[in-house]
Amino acid sequence: MGRDLLIGLGVALLASWLLLVVGLLLARPKGPLLAEAVRLLPDLLRLLRRLAADRTLPRGVRVRLALLMAYLAVPFDLIPDFVPIIGYADDAIIVALVLRSVVRRAGLDAVRRHWPGTDDGFTALTRLAGLGRRPG
Repeated sequence: MGRDLLIGLGVALLASWLLLVVGLLLARPKGPLLAEAVRLLPDLLRLLRRLAADRTLPRGVRVRLALLMAYLAVPFDLIPDFVPIIGYADDAIIVALVLRSVVRRAGLDAVRRHWPGTDDGFTALTRLAGLGRRPG
């Protein structure tokens, strides 16, 4: 009985992980956007910290951002780096998904207000995360 439960749990975890991998592959940015994400990393980390500290944003948004920063700080990934194409991209994809969620709840103006980089960097960020309109 206990062995069957452990096997079932293992199968469920593996199936969940495979679904996550498929979802990340479907959500990943296309073309040169991943290279842009690497260049934006320092500004992006400052943005996440600033947004998470902004008490005017909804608590759920701040919690998501705190969880994202904790995930980024952990030394292992959901998808190992040796996996072709998506191995190095999983962090960028997860950041993009969380930023989309933040924009849906807090608005693009909140992200723009806290963006520490250049206007060109913000434009690249909006493309990378699929945030819609460009800064005005």
